[in-house]
Formats: sequence, C-alpha cells, structure tokens
Amino acid sequence: MQPEFEKELWEIKEKKDKLLGLYRLGKEEVLSEIKELRRKFREKAKKLYKNLSPWDRVTIARHPKRPHTSDYIKFLIKDFKEIHGDNCFGEDKAVIAGFGYLGNTPVAVVGHEKGKDTKEKIERNFGMPHPEGYRKAIKVFKLAERFKTPVITFIDTPGAFPGIGAEERGQSRAIAESMYVMAFLRVPSVAVIIGEGGSGGALAFGIANRVYMLENAYYSVISPEGCAAILWKDQRKVKDAAKALKLTAKDLKELGVIDGIIPEPFGAAHWSPKATAMILGKYIKSCLKELCNKTADELVKERMEKFRKMGVFRSDS
Repeated sequence: MQPEFEKELWEIKEKKDKLLGLYRLGKEEVLSEIKELRRKFREKAKKLYKNLSPWDRVTIARHPKRPHTSDYIKFLIKDFKEIHGDNCFGEDKAVIAGFGYLGNTPVAVVGHEKGKDTKEKIERNFGMPHPEGYRKAIKVFKLAERFKTPVITFIDTPGAFPGIGAEERGQSRAIAESMYVMAFLRVPSVAVIIGEGGSGGALAFGIANRVYMLENAYYSVISPEGCAAILWKDQRKVKDAAKALKLTAKDLKELGVIDGIIPEPFGAAHWSPKATAMILGKYIKSCLKELCNKTADELVKERMEKFRKMGVFRSDS
C-alpha cells in the first residue's frame, strides 16, 4: 500500500508519463510541459522526504515498489551464480546467496528477498527466513572466506519466520551461528540495510566491518507494531513506538550503530531503483577498496571492537 502523503507525487508522475508517451509519438510541443513537471516533481519530493516522521520512514521502507536484493544484484553484480540449499534440510527462497563480480572484484552476496507480486511474496515467505536460509548464508560466508572473497549483505526483513517448524529446526541457533561466523570472518564485509531491518532476523546478516543504511530504511530490535502491542497494548500507538525505538538511519548514525547513511534519489528509492543501486554501489566499492588493504587479523579485530563499543556508557556518579 502506497503512503497517502505520496499521492500528489504520483499524480505528477502519471501526468508526466502520459506526456512522455505523446512525445515519443512525435508531439514535440509537450516537451516544455514535461520539463516543468520534472522540476515540480523534484522540488516537491525534496521537500516531502526531508522531514518525514519515523513512522513515515517505516512506511517507505515497506513500500511495494521499493527495490529489493534481487534488484541490486541485477544492477550491480555481474555473472551472479546463486547457491541453493543448506546441505541439511532444504532451500529457503527468503534468502538469496551466491557469487559474482562487483565491477572487477569477485564478491559473495547474501540478502533477504521479499518478492514482487503476490505469488512470489508467498514463495519468498515475505522475506522472513527459515533456519535453512541462515544456514545457506553461513555456507556462502564460509566459502567466501575459503576463497578470500569479500562479503556483501543486503538486509530487508521484518524478522525471521516465527513458525513452529522453524523453531523445531533450530531458528535461534541458526541466527546465532550466522552472527558468529560473520563476526570472525577473515575477509572484508559490508552490510547495507535496504528496507526493513527487523530484530535478530536482520542482525544475522549485520555483523560486518561496515554497516550502512539507505536513508528511508529502518533497523530495530522489534517492529513498531510489536512494540506498541507490548508497551501500550494498542496498535494506535505505532507512531509513538516508531519514535521511541530510534529506528531511523539518522538516529542510528548518531548512536554509532551504523557507519553511514546512503542517500536515495528524489528522496525515496522506489522512484529510481537503478539510480539507487548506482549510488549504493559507489559506497560499497569505496568500503571494499579500503577494507581490502587490511590484513585478516585487522579485519576481525576492528569488527569485534566496533560491536563491543555499542551500548557502552559511562556513569560519573
């Protein structure tokens, strides 16, 4: 469902797209109006997305047209070869994992995938992995380490699947093992929260040397709905919960949980997935260029120090 506050932007875009169709048919007189609509769109988008509330950013992170892991792989990773199965139980389509090239650099890529249409969303379990998904990721992490290949993770999940079957097959253990393996990887790692970053299901792919967030993503120990249900027992309090959780990129950068915020074109990634991917790709390449100059021991030491500092406070009393 698209946010109500975007309604005017969609009306401008639809009008512009209709005029573009006429322009392609030879009606050159509409070109000036197209340019004016583009200018109007940029100005309104810049103003609209500048001061969104935490809850508004959650709705953008869940936007039906927001690009997913599969989109970033399509735009950024050449010759991607997907790995399937966990060598234990089966295949989990909520996680995409494999190898390819970022530019000329071989990389391992692991990410949550929600799916596009209803059929694919069901197949992908709405981006909520089972234990098999995390074990598949662990398999790829270990292969990456064996072949000295940098790791990139894309985080976009409301959380790990909480079903009985998942618990019976060791959901919590699989998440813990994924975090453990990532923590001690002897190769460079970069994690990017591209949409939703919910609870341990997200953290399983987040123990990296560098952690970035797209500006409209969120990263939290619990969803605003879950928080509202526990603290207030009232779903009408989701906006208050979103604010209290400090889940936005700006909040998390100030708290030192993430290393940087990646801007989204026109203020939101769904307006131009390809442009978003190009911006994201520049950040990842820059990180890997820096990290690949470090020794394996330095990578592990810096990663451990980075996460040990989180949550540390000093009392002067």
